[in-house]
Amino acid sequence: MNAQPSLLNKSRWKPWEPVLWLLAFVAPVLLPSHALIINEIAIVALFAVSLDLILGYTGIVSLGHAAFFGIGGYAAALFAKLVMPDPLLGLLVGMAVATLLGAVCSLTIMRGSDLTRLMVTLGAALILLELANKLDWLTGGADGLQGVVMGPLLGHFEFDLTGRTAAYYSLTVLLAFFVLMRRLVHSPFGATLMAIRDNRLRAMAIGIPVASKLAVAYTAAAGVAGAAGALLTQTTGFASLDLFEFHRSADVLLILVIGGTGWLYGGVAGAIVFKLMQDALSAITPQYWTFWIGLFLVVLVLVGRERLIRPWTWMSRGGRA
Repeated sequence: MNAQPSLLNKSRWKPWEPVLWLLAFVAPVLLPSHALIINEIAIVALFAVSLDLILGYTGIVSLGHAAFFGIGGYAAALFAKLVMPDPLLGLLVGMAVATLLGAVCSLTIMRGSDLTRLMVTLGAALILLELANKLDWLTGGADGLQGVVMGPLLGHFEFDLTGRTAAYYSLTVLLAFFVLMRRLVHSPFGATLMAIRDNRLRAMAIGIPVASKLAVAYTAAAGVAGAAGALLTQTTGFASLDLFEFHRSADVLLILVIGGTGWLYGGVAGAIVFKLMQDALSAITPQYWTFWIGLFLVVLVLVGRERLIRPWTWMSRGGRA
């Protein structure tokens, strides 16, 4: 009887949340020289939030989430180059193709252990990487798909070198998907996903159709990851094999380690910390920046994330201890 009111309470916005998003949208104006990094953070945050849907809320471990990121990016880039350069239509195309791929790949994660899923998801990304490399007449192969020129956003806002339009575009898409996924995870459907994550056998015993729920969650996450990939190729004007590389999947896992799983803001917070550290450390030590990020992760694990982000946790609970 109290489940539905509890879900409604969790879905309500806390007082600090609108302030946080307002600051995010003001940032490109206050920091115009950092508009490009803000754009990257928004895209990576969307990618991380999509993975959190299957990892944090469903318990599906994936090492091949870059497959959907990459296919969405290439689909949007090819659509802009071969069909029409409208950014919003290209975004929808990239998301649709990634969603279709996610629906097909969801059949592979129904059975087996976490190790099996790791190998299957990684294999899917490697297959797409090799296909993109071999189909050089379409994708550009190792040279990448060049000459992707996007039209003005909404017919008025040109993508410029400063990256301000790109930053606002990516932030808007991030906010839209964040709101949708927030409603999803705080709905009865989200509650069933968490039940499956906590104990799959018990969920099956009480009548939850586990297979179909996993398929829907995996497909939805793939679509959101495809949208993130589409944003990247649209705002950079370039698609390469790097979209499918293993480090994409590994980096987004590290982002969730930093920010935390099972909490949508974990993907956003982790993306901010990871990209700012990457940008700062690579400028100081271009050859050894990964060492310092690795050291930070070791300290994070040893000290405990809860101690480092206790103020965030306190705010997310509405000021309750």
